Amino acid sequence: MNSELRIRTPEGIAFAYQLAGPVARCMAWGVDLIAIIVIAQGVNSLLSVAGYVSPDFATALTMIAYFVVSIGYGVCTEWLWRGQTFGKRIMRLRVMDAHGLRLQFHQILMRNLLRFADLLPGCYLIGGVAMVLSKRAQRLGDLAANTVVVHIPQHAEPDLDQLLAGKFNSLRQFPHLEARLRQRTTPEEARLALQSLVRRDDLDPDARVRVFAELVEHFKTLVTFPPEAVEAMPDEQYIRNVVDLLFRPRGAASAKAAAA
Repeated sequence: MNSELRIRTPEGIAFAYQLAGPVARCMAWGVDLIAIIVIAQGVNSLLSVAGYVSPDFATALTMIAYFVVSIGYGVCTEWLWRGQTFGKRIMRLRVMDAHGLRLQFHQILMRNLLRFADLLPGCYLIGGVAMVLSKRAQRLGDLAANTVVVHIPQHAEPDLDQLLAGKFNSLRQFPHLEARLRQRTTPEEARLALQSLVRRDDLDPDARVRVFAELVEHFKTLVTFPPEAVEAMPDEQYIRNVVDLLFRPRGAASAKAAAA
């Protein structure tokens, strides 16, 4: 079993992810199991009125409810939280496509439907054996859905003052467009722009040019600044200015400038 998953994008950017092993995943599942039991008990309390109609009917409803909660919990949380459940968040784990592509709903559904097969004959025995034998620590559900579970590295926050220091930001001359940019940019897009600056020296020269050109093209679709303000601006400087607007609001930037 490999301890690392390496993915190389078409732009020549290489990413390495540490694969999650059986112990970390078991601990995450323990937390999720507690959450499932709590939710199931709440649902059973609501269904208890069926016992007045027929005890057998109430028992059947309880079994069906547990199955729906068990599957629905994993599907809903992994879809809404982009590959994470409550337990995975605590253990800093995430489900992702084995090739680094966007995680699809059918993959999440497949890996959760096959969880019961991984549980057989008990205590995740089949799933644990499959993970040990798999090169990517995949249980049966992961193999069927082509997914892996990885550790999320804990990066130190970059020093924005050092990263953006000494550069005049001409985009701040348009406060209404600045506000519109912050309104239309998602947190994921902002974080991607920031990481492109932090990791720019790790990229090949050609890949670096392409990455920043694509980012500039994307952000220009969100907000169009006047041509005279951006026509001679290099792509990296444009993204640096965008990051400055997104992560350092006008009030904070003015205060730092006054202090300087």
